[in-house]
Amino acid sequence: MSELDDLRFPIGQFATVEPVDAEQRAHWMEEIERLPEQLCEAVAGLSDEQLDTPYRAGGWTVRQVVHHLADSHMNSYIRFKLAVTEELPTIKPYYEDRWAELSDGAHAPIELSLTLLKALHARWVYFIKSLRPEQFECAFIHPEHGRAMKLNDALGMYAWHGRHHVAHIMGLRSRNGW
Repeated sequence: MSELDDLRFPIGQFATVEPVDAEQRAHWMEEIERLPEQLCEAVAGLSDEQLDTPYRAGGWTVRQVVHHLADSHMNSYIRFKLAVTEELPTIKPYYEDRWAELSDGAHAPIELSLTLLKALHARWVYFIKSLRPEQFECAFIHPEHGRAMKLNDALGMYAWHGRHHVAHIMGLRSRNGW
């Protein structure tokens, strides 16, 4: 693995888990539940200059990473609800790189997204803990991938996604002695 790959994927790339059982789902739910607190800890005490530092050359700033997590996880929450309430819906993708460049993603105070993530994750976890095991077999179609993604897999992917971006921030802090 190259240095760039190490910086892009500090915890490795997402890999599906088979089979997904109740214990694995509970673990991922806990990770999703803990993300807002972990993210707050990761960015605690950072100055605006530090928040506007890319986590790698050509990568997003810490500020953009925080706002991206809010954008991405809002979309995910909606995708979960669509999968449970509709028959194999095709979800609407979005250009996350373009969203990160918009003024709210590039310049807004991170407290906006930290507050949003706390409420969003509380609501999302409340919802996913209420699902019956068979509902995790519900799926949605992501047009970029052209295949169905079961909620079992999406749950694991979003648990990984939070850890992945917290690791970006923590790696930057470590490399820069922050």
